[in-house]
This record gives sequence, C-alpha cells and structure tokens, in this order.
Amino acid sequence: MSIATPKPAFRWAGLALSGLVTVVLCGSAAMKFGGGPPIMEMLEHHLQYPASVVPMLAATELLCAILYAVPFTSPLGAVLLTGYMGGAISAHVRVSEPFTAPFVIATLAWVGLALRNPKILGLFAHDET
Repeated sequence: MSIATPKPAFRWAGLALSGLVTVVLCGSAAMKFGGGPPIMEMLEHHLQYPASVVPMLAATELLCAILYAVPFTSPLGAVLLTGYMGGAISAHVRVSEPFTAPFVIATLAWVGLALRNPKILGLFAHDET
C-alpha cells in the first residue's frame, strides 16, 4: 500500500471522524451566534469573556470548521482548529475546569485527517537514511 492511497475503511473512518468534528464545531459556532441565555451565562460569567467578543469567537470557530471540512484546505484547518482548541483549553484551565472536550475535539480532528489523508502521517515519519 502506498502512503498516498488510504485503504477504503481508513478513508471512511477518517471522513466520519472529520464529519463529526465539523458538526460539533459548526454547532458550537451556531450556539455562540444564537447567543441564548445559557450560552451567554457560561461565556460571560463562568469563562469571563465579554459579550462583545462572542461573535468573533463564533466566526473564528466557523472559519476553522469550514477550512477543515474542505479537502484542499484541511491541513490548514486542522492547524487553525488546534490553535483555537488550545485557547479553549487555556480558558477552561484558567477557571479550574476540566478541558477534556477541546482536547478530544483537537485529537479527533488530527486522527480523522490522518486517516483520510495518509500524507499527513508522512510529516511525522522519521527517515534514518
């Protein structure tokens, strides 16, 4: 098997994981854009984000999701998504809250990308020649 052509089962698993990550990110962005009372309560009072930055957070999250979902830009989307999730982890750590969800989302994004595009694994390969 060439590193450039994934097995069909791996490709489908990667597409499923990537789809799940995209749906979660789009749903989260939609909730931020909607700005319902429970969401704003969590963001403003618990995580201490001013209401004025919430639309920008939502737009950034949506942009990361779109870039990640498009095959041509998916590596860039994964990098940006990792940075966004790093910020989410930082926000949770700052208020002494578990950061499992953003960590899992970022991890699933990279696993999904690697399964659907094996060239990504080549970035981590160590050539001893």
